[in-house]
Amino acid sequence: MEIDEFARSATGSGALVLIIEDYQDCCDLYGTYLALMGFRVLTANDGLEGIRLATETHPDVILMDLNLPGIDGYEATRRLKSADATRDIPVVALTAQNLPRAERLHRAGFESGIAKPVLPERVGDVVMRVVQQRTVS
Repeated sequence: MEIDEFARSATGSGALVLIIEDYQDCCDLYGTYLALMGFRVLTANDGLEGIRLATETHPDVILMDLNLPGIDGYEATRRLKSADATRDIPVVALTAQNLPRAERLHRAGFESGIAKPVLPERVGDVVMRVVQQRTVS
């Protein structure tokens, strides 16, 4: 199995991370790193596919690009947060846009935000923190 296939699969025993990102290189980079950290990783390339996967799999955390084809990350997060089945899943904004202020992100339903470009280690640290906070709560 190639490393990028491994990163996109949901095999393994760690927490499940859903990456909703239309740029495949980002999915591969962050997905591979997270998989090597022990997370299970799924990817979606647009907001509607991401909502569908989140509803079906109930990931432990979602990394959400803000600039997606079809519906953007704000609308996808709004829909996730308004549905009973997905409202409690933490969503972290992952964007190459200017990162909105923390208050705006929280009002929109995001746990926090990460500005791209970013090293995979930073993404891993944020995901680990969110998963640990969710476990403690």
